[in-house]
Amino acid sequence: MAGDICIEPVKGKAGLREFIRLSTILYGDDPNWISPLEIERLGILDPGQSPYFEHAEAQYWIARKNDKAVGRISAQVDQLALKANNNKTGHFGMIVAIDDPSVTEALLATASAWLRDRGMDTIQGPFNLSINQEVGLLVDGFDTPPMMLMSHDPAYMGGHIEAAGFAKAKDLIAYIRGTDFLFPEKWRRMAERRSGHVSMRMFDMKHYDREIKTIVSIFNEAWHTNWGFVPMTEKEAAHMAKELRPLIRKELAWFADIDGEPAAFIVCLPDINGAIDGLNGRLVPFGWLKLLWRLKVIRPATARVLLMGVREKFSEGLLGQILPFRLIYAVESDLFNSPIKRVEMSWILEGNAPVRRMIETLGGEAYKTYRVYEKPL
Repeated sequence: MAGDICIEPVKGKAGLREFIRLSTILYGDDPNWISPLEIERLGILDPGQSPYFEHAEAQYWIARKNDKAVGRISAQVDQLALKANNNKTGHFGMIVAIDDPSVTEALLATASAWLRDRGMDTIQGPFNLSINQEVGLLVDGFDTPPMMLMSHDPAYMGGHIEAAGFAKAKDLIAYIRGTDFLFPEKWRRMAERRSGHVSMRMFDMKHYDREIKTIVSIFNEAWHTNWGFVPMTEKEAAHMAKELRPLIRKELAWFADIDGEPAAFIVCLPDINGAIDGLNGRLVPFGWLKLLWRLKVIRPATARVLLMGVREKFSEGLLGQILPFRLIYAVESDLFNSPIKRVEMSWILEGNAPVRRMIETLGGEAYKTYRVYEKPL
């Protein structure tokens, strides 16, 4: 209890479904809110479905005021994150609340106490639930809907978190660019230059599992020095592969091989958020039909570059600089004449100057900022 606010732990499948649906109940009037699919959220939050829980534990709570649900939060301890970052930092996530600072404060206090009891000395978030899933609270760019696997939050939420004593840990930037943007001549010539060592190839759908394993291998190697990095396990990779298979198009996923060895990759996905808008998170009884029709007939007008990476041993020098341009250029060849008109490239750490310069050189405009907060326990 916190004043007239009661914080209750989530129990059972019914409680978890209430937890999931609460975001749409509280934020559904926002014209840029898109209800996440319940089946997708269950796949993330249900310990019986998500391989995340093989190395992590989590607790969920709902805040009630006068018997009405007014907020929610999760707290997580990820053993892989603790090991990879050599710290005692626990996470909070899935935070949703009405415009009442006392509700947000009570939720964060509850998550903090749970993490403190498990030996953590810092709380950080939001992570929904992992850095390899949705990360950060939207603090700028409220006027457009989010792309897939990116969050959308009300403008007041950041202030409420800060009022509870939290400070900025990192900002993450999302860029947007039109698919009609032409590569600068210098970079077009470089991207088109042939090399006896470098070969470009599309994602091979006939060897789907092998290609996913290659992506995860490069990802874990390319990102291991980044802030907050947590390696993706084989089971998490398999889970991701199953979730993404209906969306992956070979023309939008490319590898750069050097002397036959996969050296870099890019994965761009059609933005499913435009297709699920208006389904209220549910695919029954007719949601599946609407979703399939929107994906196959209308086709999304937006896409998101979800992942890109260069294997560490190839990342230095001129070649390491050229490979990302060549990968983006390969994807551009399909996007230019496709129904997709805008592409988001996200998320990028605010301090990653080389990648930010590259995206801005290619016409990218920073249009959303997501913030990770932290507080000593």
